[in-house]
Amino acid sequence: MTSLDATPTAGATPPGTKTTTMTLGKALNAGLRRAMQDDDHVVLLGEDVGALGGVFRITEGLQDEFGAQRVVDAPLAESAIVGAAIGLALRGYRPVCEIQFDGFIYPAFDQIVSQLAKMRARSGGRVTLPVVIRVPVGGGIGAVEHHSESNEAYFAHTAGLRVVSCADPGDSYRLIRAAIASDDPVIFYEPKRRYWDKGPVDLDAAPASLDRARVLREGRDVTLVAHGPTVKTALAAAEAATEDGFSVGVVDLRTISPLDMDTLMRCAETTGRMVVVHEASTFLGIGAEIAAAITEACFHVLEAPVLRVGSYNLPYPPAKVEDDFLPDVDRVLDAVDRALKF
Repeated sequence: MTSLDATPTAGATPPGTKTTTMTLGKALNAGLRRAMQDDDHVVLLGEDVGALGGVFRITEGLQDEFGAQRVVDAPLAESAIVGAAIGLALRGYRPVCEIQFDGFIYPAFDQIVSQLAKMRARSGGRVTLPVVIRVPVGGGIGAVEHHSESNEAYFAHTAGLRVVSCADPGDSYRLIRAAIASDDPVIFYEPKRRYWDKGPVDLDAAPASLDRARVLREGRDVTLVAHGPTVKTALAAAEAATEDGFSVGVVDLRTISPLDMDTLMRCAETTGRMVVVHEASTFLGIGAEIAAAITEACFHVLEAPVLRVGSYNLPYPPAKVEDDFLPDVDRVLDAVDRALKF
């Protein structure tokens, strides 16, 4: 299994010449800054994104640098934020909206699903809406309900939207720039409990591909498939499995919609066993779609059913029990053991 990624653009600065260590949150900030420097049509809008710099400080300093005309503090009205972004996109801008917390996106659901996702098809391809909607996603920060959702399946099910989920600082920097450059509307999920994780960021790297997964770790026995916050969990589980003599690979989906089925199929053919890990409920989740698609395409090489590890089909619980609700290394290893017993 090999890692797939975007081909650098012609004339791009060779990668690795400006690498630094930063948190995932700072990497997103740097990616937004770079996109705004490269294109005057990129504008940011959302609740508290300007003077405060966002609840998680992802847009910190950008209003000072680019002005209140390009970094706009919006009212507490998610439907209005997305509606305004659609209007800006129709006028040639590339708006980037911030939804403060994942559970706050529902007031904008009609704008996203009925308008944003359908405009290109409705116009026969003549009108594009290059809108990015940034969404801090998932649990693990001790927050109350409406602040710890994993709602990616709603939007992955909606034709016309790209759904992206970043996992580490270096890739987040590249993915946010790619999302802003895309002519398709993008739901961009940021794992809030990973905002403070540090890693290398190549500031000269080209934007990432929005339809290619990353094979982060090669394996012979089982493939773990994850995205966003559970990528780190999957990597920890794969490392722990080596103590029992098993070789476990890890794939970071990066893009939930569209899925990179070519990479997933190659990994399934290599290991014969696959476990999908995500924070959302396993009922009608992304894991169910991957399990069905891989079973249809790779049934003849599978040694075990494609298994899923996720949260329970319940409303998000009080913070004091969220560690029991969210998938952890032990639950992933249990699924690996079950896959290996077939």
